[in-house]
Amino acid sequence: MKMLEVQDLNVWFGSHRDRVDAVKHATFDVAQGESFGLVGESGSGKSTILRAITGLAPDWSGNIMVEGQVIGHKRPKSFFKTVQMVFQDPYASLHPRHSVDQVLGETLHLHGFKDIDARVVRLLDDVGLGQKFRFRYPHQLSGGQRQRVAIARALAPEPDLLLLDEPTSALDVSVQAEILNLLADLRTEHNLTYVMVSHDLSVVGHMCDRLAVMKDGEIVEVLDVDVLRHMNAEHPYSRQLLEASL
Repeated sequence: MKMLEVQDLNVWFGSHRDRVDAVKHATFDVAQGESFGLVGESGSGKSTILRAITGLAPDWSGNIMVEGQVIGHKRPKSFFKTVQMVFQDPYASLHPRHSVDQVLGETLHLHGFKDIDARVVRLLDDVGLGQKFRFRYPHQLSGGQRQRVAIARALAPEPDLLLLDEPTSALDVSVQAEILNLLADLRTEHNLTYVMVSHDLSVVGHMCDRLAVMKDGEIVEVLDVDVLRHMNAEHPYSRQLLEASL
């Protein structure tokens, strides 16, 4: 079964003379349980695709389907029980005056869960933090700990699809591997599907089954990760990216 289908997606910002076409005719699909990567240099449109899927980029055309359901420009509440996103900067994505307990508790409340206390504890255990972090505030946490809270918040509605927007790029190198390993474990434990944006091919090679290479808002090639590892890309730009990564 296909978890996500994106067909002929165009995303733009502004209008008339000020219009910027950020994504042009993007088409790809992601199977249930798969981890799919979007790679390319800064400004290639990777994160914009995730924002269009979640409704954060309102100006788009084409077709987006999640679990076979066509997604319109207005997302129903049920959409966010299926699809959640983890952002690049864990500090900016957490309210500075809300404790970890408030961040997770409010998310659970919004999605109609009743046994909130028990679920908060379980979420903290899931992301390797534990109860001692429950009443801390973002400024009392390290970057890696903040990103673990952001991942716990995304897991709270029990989604099937997680959109990961460079989830480790704002973290110290020593912490990046811990977060990537956590995400890999969570994918297995919760049978999650991932779409991961990254400019780091080694991260995509570690985390993803397939990937799409983007350049100037367009997908130029979709590859199996084995092709990436063996440096066998066909498109000249994909080969250029691979050579640069060495």
